[in-house]
Amino acid sequence: MGTVTLKDLAAKLGLSITTVSRALAGYSDVAKATRQRVLAAAEEMSYVPDVTARRLQKGRTDTIGFVIPTSGPRFSDPFFSEMLTGIGNAAARHNFDLLVSTRSPNTPEEQFAYRHMAEGRMVDGLLVVRTRAKDYRIAYLAEISFPFVAFGRSDLEVDFPYVDEDGDRGLEIVTQHLIDLGHRRLAYISAPQDLMFSVYRRAGLEAALQRNGLSLQPGFYMTSDLTQRGGFQAMNELLDLSGTGPPPTAVIACNDLMALGAISAAQKRGLVVGRDVAITGFDDIPLAEHSHPPLTTVHQPIYDIGRQTCDMLIQLIQGEELSERHVLLQPELIVRESSGAG
Repeated sequence: MGTVTLKDLAAKLGLSITTVSRALAGYSDVAKATRQRVLAAAEEMSYVPDVTARRLQKGRTDTIGFVIPTSGPRFSDPFFSEMLTGIGNAAARHNFDLLVSTRSPNTPEEQFAYRHMAEGRMVDGLLVVRTRAKDYRIAYLAEISFPFVAFGRSDLEVDFPYVDEDGDRGLEIVTQHLIDLGHRRLAYISAPQDLMFSVYRRAGLEAALQRNGLSLQPGFYMTSDLTQRGGFQAMNELLDLSGTGPPPTAVIACNDLMALGAISAAQKRGLVVGRDVAITGFDDIPLAEHSHPPLTTVHQPIYDIGRQTCDMLIQLIQGEELSERHVLLQPELIVRESSGAG
């Protein structure tokens, strides 16, 4: 049996090819009963749409692009895995494909990936994550008027659609939580300082410290790379400071992976996390609840952020107005045993 065409479907149903095509595409001007008849006949006849022809007709690829900024095998990073799942499920719900690439951040290879996807019309729009200071990705996509949605805000004078977590507030509430537990010698393991969320989270930390008449002691501020290994190394450096004075009693990590690395380092020194030293994170990745001890952290709905940014991007691609261009999510403190409050 040959390939079933739109013409075959239309002949079987006694409908025009245009009506059958619009029914399959889900257009609202086709009656529900007619659409159901068309879908049932398409399934019965094993009709498979000619994707290439449909995309040429619409002048779109029905594909969105996502360049993960990573210098290593970050598909093992649960943050990106969770976000990618949300993006992928939202894309599938809209019958869009997802083109995923990985590139080291701030490199010519990353710049080429964006130009290749956008100017080569490989995709209809792009998702931008982990926005940076003076982010060339945002500047470039805005300049060529290419559809994009970012997870994160920017310091550029460019208006673009984004979803972000209120990192200022998130660090403020986790810092206050530790201060309320009696901690005065707090240390901080920061993300790379060119990342915008790092700027906001540091501001929240400082606000809570200042409100309580506190400040970070010399040596109690570390910058690391958002990995468990980085958190492990930073925590060891903090604990080595005990030779020059009392070590910190509480350590705030800028993300959960670094917090989990810090827990491992503390335990290797024979410390009981939650009793001898409090450790907190940010993100609430699935591992956080099941670490030993479970990690006190700031919740980000990572899956939902992936889904929402994808939904917004597809709305833009389809020429729809966004009901909200700037979405700032409010953080939630998740208290578990690692901060000693349980």
